[in-house]
Amino acid sequence: MKAPRFKRWFAGLPSLNMPQRQKVLDALHPAAGLDQVVALIAQARGPGRCCPRCGDARCHRHGFANDLQRFRCCACGRTFNDLTGTPLARLRLKTKWLAYSQVLLDSLSVRRGADRVGVHRNTAFRWRHRFLDWAKLDRPAALNGIVEADETFLLESQKGSRSLDRPPRRRGEQAPRRGISRHLDCILVARDRDGRTVDAVTGRGALTAAQLERDLLPRLDPQALLVSDSHGAYRAFARKHRIAHLTVNLRAGVRVRQVGSRAIHVQNVNAYHGRFKDWLRGFRGVASRYLPNYLGWRWALDGGRVRSAEQLLGIVIGVINT
Repeated sequence: MKAPRFKRWFAGLPSLNMPQRQKVLDALHPAAGLDQVVALIAQARGPGRCCPRCGDARCHRHGFANDLQRFRCCACGRTFNDLTGTPLARLRLKTKWLAYSQVLLDSLSVRRGADRVGVHRNTAFRWRHRFLDWAKLDRPAALNGIVEADETFLLESQKGSRSLDRPPRRRGEQAPRRGISRHLDCILVARDRDGRTVDAVTGRGALTAAQLERDLLPRLDPQALLVSDSHGAYRAFARKHRIAHLTVNLRAGVRVRQVGSRAIHVQNVNAYHGRFKDWLRGFRGVASRYLPNYLGWRWALDGGRVRSAEQLLGIVIGVINT
């Protein structure tokens, strides 16, 4: 709308009656949400914007499409926007992204989230894992000081799969074999005394030293003190990489050791296990292939680290552009 026409339309607003004013407000509300989302995207991407194909930072504006500014790379000629090549690319209904971020903060199920936002349940499910796909990477760069590490297990699930590689079972059934076996997903959690947390789904069955090298070593400060139970994989891992290591013998009932002025235990990480499993029950089982996304989701919520929908969406967009 051009400026003279807008001025005439704006001058007529005081003459509207109450139902008409409410109708105008209802029409402007989605646009305000869209503007906020577009501003968050531009704020996160602007400082380090570069071509997703060649990585060149030289680009110029090249029109608009799907509510986003497009750019043309000066080196290769490719056109792109700030979401090109990311999990949020080609995702529609941007006016509802902030509302769906609040759904994630409230830990609602797929159906309840779809009803609140006003989208189909399949859309709500797809959005959940698009939003979490890279948000789960928003983790601390390193764990320092006393680092507690322990593993927990969940029964593997192929929920939603159309082809199973095992006989089907009812919800709530136990594993076919007692103890730790290939029927259980192993989740490693490492947490320092400042609350920084790193976790990973290491695979099926018992934890190994090779899995610790892959999932824990890159995030472990060389000067950190690793505290674990008496599992042999931790001892082998610490010995190989010359990491200071102390254990607590949980099987013997020893939960806390006093070494000098330091209390040696894994109660912080075990409490985190408990909070994660209690929170996970609200979803009535999750597929094993999506477990990393739920671990990242829980980390975002733990301790009130993320307190608003805008902050959560900013984390999603910020991680995408890091």
